[in-house]
Amino acid sequence: MKIGLTICEYNPFHNGHLYSLNKIKEELKPDALVVIMSGNFTQRGEIAVMNKYQRATQAIKAGADMVIELPTVFATAPAEIFAKGAVKLLNSLKGEKTLCFGVESGTKSGLIATATALSQESNEYKEELKNALEEGVSLAKAKQIALEKCNLDEVIDLSLLSSPNNLLAIEYVKAIIQGGFPMDILPILREGAGYKELSTDKKHASAMAIRKAIKEGNKQEISCFVPDFVYNALPNCLPNCDDAVMNALITTPAKELAKITDCTEGLENRIKAKLKDNFTREELINAVYTKRYPKTRISRITLACLLGVTDKFTKKCLNSNLYLKVLAIRQDKLNLLSELLGKTPFIMRKKDALNLNKTALSCFEKDVTANDLYNQITKTKTNEYYTEIVKK
Repeated sequence: MKIGLTICEYNPFHNGHLYSLNKIKEELKPDALVVIMSGNFTQRGEIAVMNKYQRATQAIKAGADMVIELPTVFATAPAEIFAKGAVKLLNSLKGEKTLCFGVESGTKSGLIATATALSQESNEYKEELKNALEEGVSLAKAKQIALEKCNLDEVIDLSLLSSPNNLLAIEYVKAIIQGGFPMDILPILREGAGYKELSTDKKHASAMAIRKAIKEGNKQEISCFVPDFVYNALPNCLPNCDDAVMNALITTPAKELAKITDCTEGLENRIKAKLKDNFTREELINAVYTKRYPKTRISRITLACLLGVTDKFTKKCLNSNLYLKVLAIRQDKLNLLSELLGKTPFIMRKKDALNLNKTALSCFEKDVTANDLYNQITKTKTNEYYTEIVKK
């Protein structure tokens, strides 16, 4: 069975995502299209616009056959862990697998060459990377500088390191290479607005631009950028977890903050110090931010504090056989549950979780906690032990 795979957040689902799903079907012609999607909290350290069951159902309506939840420990982690966790779980499915993802530029061969160079991490590269980081630049910029100084820019495409979607694409390919997974790739050139572009005057608007419009009370402006079934479900204002995050930061000792992924080099002390003079999460992030510590990194760290996710536990989950939590599936594709099942179990009801190993169960419990927090913050009620069966 030929399986098309894609990794996403759909926060929210928009016309660019619809274009991507249609492109996968057009170019790959898969027997099944499987999506692994972040749950109620995202990789930028934010709370999702709509709950995961709504977004998963919308993905099915848009053409996916099955939507699996990316566990919270990976969904809210830096790009490398986000990619490794997602790719490893997707690889556990049976079938002839092709991972499909959006890019702003580049070719399949360029992505593979660049990902291979970054995977090898020679001593020279590590040293140059360390030197670049010490100059106070971001990790992405440091990687580009290190590759240039190692004279690898003649065989790889350095332009791939300059945009968020390309960087994430490289992490996907790295995860495949490093894991030795039998998985092909299909890069899909993005149309319309870029990942961070805030304009809504093009054919396609970015998810960030759509969230910005909702936040500013201009929901009506984005009706043409999302399918009708998404627009009708969009909230009139964005959910907000900032107060919960700030309360968690205040009550968490610095030594516990230091256990969170990327909270290194005394960053925990800087966060705790800035807490005393900044009373909103946005103010805190702006106060802690430097070129070395990008806002998204700080945002992820502060969210991880709320969710209780540590670096040690996340790495333990990466090295364990976990689970595939099915958020939604097409009613006429229920056969996929048996045809795609490998060594990693599907979770669709409470009894399925009872048979998980210790690490997998602890990981799943983080998803349950994240779901409970989302319900409490948004005043909604969803059940972690549930799967949407969607009529197509």
